[in-house]
Amino acid sequence: MELNDFFNDGFGWVCRHCDLELSAAGNSGRRSRLFSEGEAESKNPQLSNPGLAKWADVEQRTLMCPRCGITEPVEKS
Repeated sequence: MELNDFFNDGFGWVCRHCDLELSAAGNSGRRSRLFSEGEAESKNPQLSNPGLAKWADVEQRTLMCPRCGITEPVEKS
């Protein structure tokens, strides 16, 4: 499935805009998710990709980026 504002990286839907911004800011080369997202020892764990989308509705028809707030409807075919 091809979307305008999101792509599936095999782990989940990622916001294209935030991914470009974070890549340009030099966030590649960070530690692996294995070392930073395992059993979190802090009360506020942070995901390695803040542009990872979440569903904006219960029916799972609209994706939303929690970082920039952009939304896009998804049609399953």
